[in-house]
Amino acid sequence: MPAEPRLGDGARLALTTLTIAPVRAGRVDRATAGTAMVLAPAVGALLGLPLAGVLLLLAAVTAPLVAAGVTVAAGALLTRGLHLDGLADTVDALGSYRRGPAALEIMKKPDVGPFGVVALVLVLLVQAAALAELAARSGPAAFAAVVTAAAAGRLGVTLACRRGVPAARPEGLGALVAGTVGPAALAAGTVAVALLAVAAVPGRPWQGPLAVLAALAVAAGLLRHVVRRLGGITGDVLGATVEVVTTLVYLGLVLSG
Repeated sequence: MPAEPRLGDGARLALTTLTIAPVRAGRVDRATAGTAMVLAPAVGALLGLPLAGVLLLLAAVTAPLVAAGVTVAAGALLTRGLHLDGLADTVDALGSYRRGPAALEIMKKPDVGPFGVVALVLVLLVQAAALAELAARSGPAAFAAVVTAAAAGRLGVTLACRRGVPAARPEGLGALVAGTVGPAALAAGTVAVALLAVAAVPGRPWQGPLAVLAALAVAAGLLRHVVRRLGGITGDVLGATVEVVTTLVYLGLVLSG
């Protein structure tokens, strides 16, 4: 398949998978899926642009915590809440202490268990609190921080789809994207997001990139645990990775000392 059509189809697949963008899907195969997963951080950065705008506009006319809460809600709306749903399902499966097919069966249930509820509450609270703190920073720094966190969260998807990480099921999104990202593409995405993070913390150009790298390290450990327990990744695991990395990056960006 020619590189240019694959890039276009991959971009469309990334947008339709990670956002509510009304984009018509193109060719869908593993090659296209790999391109989509490589482009995931760019889609995250694109998603971060309106979220940063919402935060800064509302922070100018209302309390920072209100602006932060609306920004978190906007992020859920622009992604159809799929990442949050994936987080709840994944945590419920891991919290059950079951393995393999038994754990995967829990992820298919439509209800949310206590572990999933706690995970959702904690993630949303931390994100809102961090955004409230970021709203008090200079406009450029706050803007860079929100875009960085959104891009880093989707870089977590790129990490989860790297070669060597299997799919938990023979069908579904996990099977389509598992193992489709090579090390060079992952490294390039990591460098790009780390550079984006330089402007996120005024006076500390190192803190943003460090927050990104630390979040990815935690995500890598979580993914190893998921593979041991579930046998591989699923679409829900990808969503959980987005939320975990995004939350950890926000946390890392507001730490002081």
